[in-house]
Amino acid sequence: MSKVILSLDGGGIRGAATAQFLTKIEQVLQTNHGKSIRDCVDFYAGTSTGSIIALALATTKMTMAEISGLYNYEMAQQIFTENRGLFEIDGINAPKFEAAGKTEVLRASFGEAKIKDIPDGKHVLAVTYAIEKRKPVVIKSTKEDYLERYSYQVADASSAAPTFFPTKELELPPEQDEFWLIDGGVIANNPTMCAIAEAKRAWPGVSISEMRVLSIGTGFMTKKINGPASKKWGGLQWMTQGKIIEVLSDERIVAYQSMVILDNGKYIRVNAKLKPQPGLPKAPDDAMDDVSKTNIKRLKELGEFWFKQYGTATVDLLLGTYDGPSLDRIDPNTGEPIRQD
Repeated sequence: MSKVILSLDGGGIRGAATAQFLTKIEQVLQTNHGKSIRDCVDFYAGTSTGSIIALALATTKMTMAEISGLYNYEMAQQIFTENRGLFEIDGINAPKFEAAGKTEVLRASFGEAKIKDIPDGKHVLAVTYAIEKRKPVVIKSTKEDYLERYSYQVADASSAAPTFFPTKELELPPEQDEFWLIDGGVIANNPTMCAIAEAKRAWPGVSISEMRVLSIGTGFMTKKINGPASKKWGGLQWMTQGKIIEVLSDERIVAYQSMVILDNGKYIRVNAKLKPQPGLPKAPDDAMDDVSKTNIKRLKELGEFWFKQYGTATVDLLLGTYDGPSLDRIDPNTGEPIRQD
């Protein structure tokens, strides 16, 4: 009994590329096959911005186009509302952005949807981290205790990136203790392995060979970090110059693990370096919070570029008709996905 996993990375506004890519996939599925992404996916997994898309697909009736609309310029300005506190240096001694805008957008979009609203026989998870308890918290439909959690609150917590947004408080069962949660990207920005492990728990009779995985990144950075200078850095320099949050959220080791354990032809990893390359003459900025009109446009173009390179294979993988090799990130020298031949 084959199962399809859709795993979505974190990356802030760079989720615009993910959403655009999936919108194009949805259009082909509907036009050519009379199906939707929801018809094809059995397990949704997301971290941070990926959790927003995953939970919207899993627990609401929003169309993929509507989900993609969360990443337009107007919405982005509301979500990324700069902190205006007195005597605060945003991102240094206070979060760079206020919490209210993001929370309100998510509340308005998700409404009363809860984790329990996922269709029968399907599952979803979102990755967070509880700072005071020093442990990962994976909020998931496979655990009954979490079924009454509101989807918007889970997405809000999973996307509370340190230095960018304030920590989110959420009461979690069974004791209804308060948990102070931050972005799951600090431990699993790419939630694919979490999804595979949880799928095995949910469907113990399903083997790894029967799993098909579509894993979508948000692009990865290419800007050089000054190695010699880093020898003298303390916490402030690692945060401002070393971009420690982005370093911690590097997704490539999980992509490697997934490629190794899954059967060849059962895995597609959609991702690319954020630099100009064949087919992508103008790359978006790698910042998680560059919400300028130009950058959002380029992120959407990145999603279109991915669709040209992965679209046919992705549709076939979702439908169970793909007979090619597993595909990894795009080689910037060729502008084409790396094949596991």
